[in-house]
Amino acid sequence: MSDVIVVGGGPAGLAAALALGRVHRTVLLLDAGQGRNATAGHVHNFLTRDGTPPAELRELARAELSGYPAVRIRSGTVTGVRALGKGRLQADVSGGEDRFQTDLSGNDGRSQADLSSREDRFQADLPGGGTAEARRLLLATGLADELPGPRGAEALWGRSAFHCPYCHGYECTGKRVAVLGAQPGRVRLALQLSRFAADVALCTGGEPLDAASRATLESNGVTVRCEPIARLEGTGDRLDQIVFEGGPPLAREAVFVVNITRQRSGLAAGLGCASFADGCVEVNEFGQTSVPGVYAAGDMARRATVPVPQAAVITAAASGTVAAAIIDQDLLSADFGLSNPFAQPPLKPAPHEPATHEPATHQPAASEPAPSTQAGG
Repeated sequence: MSDVIVVGGGPAGLAAALALGRVHRTVLLLDAGQGRNATAGHVHNFLTRDGTPPAELRELARAELSGYPAVRIRSGTVTGVRALGKGRLQADVSGGEDRFQTDLSGNDGRSQADLSSREDRFQADLPGGGTAEARRLLLATGLADELPGPRGAEALWGRSAFHCPYCHGYECTGKRVAVLGAQPGRVRLALQLSRFAADVALCTGGEPLDAASRATLESNGVTVRCEPIARLEGTGDRLDQIVFEGGPPLAREAVFVVNITRQRSGLAAGLGCASFADGCVEVNEFGQTSVPGVYAAGDMARRATVPVPQAAVITAAASGTVAAAIIDQDLLSADFGLSNPFAQPPLKPAPHEPATHEPATHQPAASEPAPSTQAGG
């Protein structure tokens, strides 16, 4: 049996495994290898790793984890997880090739298995068959982006079609840029980009734009196009122009589109973890979900006081480290019969937020998509 099963091998899961491995907690990290930022060329705003390709960052992290014998990594998609009752002492792994049993003895000679027999446990269905059990479960399965349009955006996504100015704004310096949408957050983003882009246009896609917003944009050199958009055209993954249903095309080198996020995995929902209307799993400041023993980290989870997913790579990694420390303290309390200083009352249902996200820093109105802060690339 492992101390912890970590599902998800992105920044949050990898950071959690590192922190747990450094305090000799046995960890089974299960990684489907489907990073949200896989299509991006580089990670940004990650101190000492700014400009690193996402796949390379994962490889560096895995190499570091190989130096910690308590951490095991297995590739593949977890198809199911469940809470078990008390008293199950043995983990079963496909083919019998791996068993995760730790003998952590206290002064009275009791093993970890003896102590954990009084706790609820968690079981995961392993890639390729078989199961593994652990005393705690950390979900770091992430979000996935869906693009409602226009046609052609998916082929450009992460290369010349973006949604976050903190991830990709700097690379638009001196370029011709468009922002799609007519809502206040889109106006704000267009003005933000106008500070360093050579030429910015707001394309409303046929939606009306109020006179005050138009006046503010045009007085600051931002072009406004209100025709419906037919498609984005590009060469490979590079945008060439925006084609409208009427009127001349608009030559652009980058475009900021609205994305919709969804949970990449249904594991949290299957466990009964509380979530928000936007799909994010609700956690407290320690990464604890509404299900005892289940933690969540990375962009898949957020606190009620944070209105949007915090999708920055460095923020995801930090949340994994925090959750790992709390898990270790949770297990320490169980191992030695101590009170848990991080025990929290059950999370209460949270108010609903809209499910679409756009990068901005203002508080959205009820009818406006909530902004996104993915400052990591």
